[in-house]
Amino acid sequence: MPSTEPILEPTELQIENDFVPRRFLRGGNAQTIAGNFMRRANGLPAPEERLFQIEEDVQIMCHCHWQAERQKRLTLMIVHGLEGSSNSQYVVGTGSRAWAQGWNVVRMNIRGCGGTEHLSATLYHSGLSQDVEKLVEEMIARDGLKRVALAGFSMGGNQVLRAVGRWGTKAPPELIGAATVSPACDLSLSSDRIHAAAYSIYEWWFLRALRKSFRRKAELWPGRYDTWLLEEVHSVRDFDEHVTARYMGFDGAEDYYDKASSSHVLDKIAIPALVIHAEDDPFVVISEESQRKLRENRQITFLHTKHGGHCAFIGEAKGNDDGRWAERKIVEFLSKVEARAKGAR
Repeated sequence: MPSTEPILEPTELQIENDFVPRRFLRGGNAQTIAGNFMRRANGLPAPEERLFQIEEDVQIMCHCHWQAERQKRLTLMIVHGLEGSSNSQYVVGTGSRAWAQGWNVVRMNIRGCGGTEHLSATLYHSGLSQDVEKLVEEMIARDGLKRVALAGFSMGGNQVLRAVGRWGTKAPPELIGAATVSPACDLSLSSDRIHAAAYSIYEWWFLRALRKSFRRKAELWPGRYDTWLLEEVHSVRDFDEHVTARYMGFDGAEDYYDKASSSHVLDKIAIPALVIHAEDDPFVVISEESQRKLRENRQITFLHTKHGGHCAFIGEAKGNDDGRWAERKIVEFLSKVEARAKGAR
């Protein structure tokens, strides 16, 4: 069904680009590392654990937090990044803010992540936006949700942008907006960046996690995966060349990067969307062409900051605010989108 939401004027969703990094955390590496290890307060109640059938041999697990009269509340579905989970700190932090706002919160585990390797016979990759699409459509149908929004970080940000871009003007009318932080929408450029010597510590960390996940997958699904392929893996691009592409139907890493990148559909996004990206992100690069599409699409609010690192954006804490600027901007933006959607009905 085509979306019936009116096109919003940019002034109606104006969000101030006012990030100031916390003292002593000015650089991208400092922000990124601190953002990964500094814990956030968890204000979420105990979740309802639910499984969703995506394909015949693929299920995903979500942790759902429902307000009273859930159908009357906005539901925020949050998608994590590479080797993350529904328990990633930025997911918990954003979910806690959304819950305090009076919204339902659904924390999605990308297929095979968060200890759910046994639920999916396949691997995961950055282009699996169909999982996000299926989840949105099924929860609208099953739970009678009237207003839904998406939030995605890094790889999850790419999946969210790819989903809303693929939908274009045919997004479910209940889907009122999306927000992303550090979205990996140009996968090939980011793969090259993370391999650069200055960022090799990040590649080492991700490779260690990817190898461990792949070996665990092979143990759970005997005969399906060949762990000897890891002997050829010395970079993230190698992993995608010899593992991701081989088992997920691509003609090599570059073919995967091209087909899975949301950069191709940024100009097709037809619902209000927020994109936050820092110039000093150590390993996610957004090309000049993609930045042009983000700026020219009137439905997209693009906050391009000088500092912030990767999925960090740690500012000074003030009062009850822990200084997590990007997470605060997500709620600020989607609150405006929700208010506009309510006013249109």
